[in-house]
Amino acid sequence: MTETELASTITDAEAAEWVEGFRETVIPADAIARAIAFAIEQPAEVDVNEIIVRPIGQMS
Repeated sequence: MTETELASTITDAEAAEWVEGFRETVIPADAIARAIAFAIEQPAEVDVNEIIVRPIGQMS
C-alpha cells in the first residue's frame, strides 16, 4: 500500500480498521516516484518490463 490520505476518508469502521493494519507497512509516495523515474531514465537500449515495489520485510 502506498502512503496516502485516502485511507483517512473511509467511513466504514470495519474497513478503516482493516486498512490501518496495512498502514504499518506503507511505501512512501516518493519511493514509488523514484522507482518510476528509474525505469523512465534508462537508455533506449534498455527495456524495463516490470517493476515490483514492496515494503522491506514483506513476503513476496
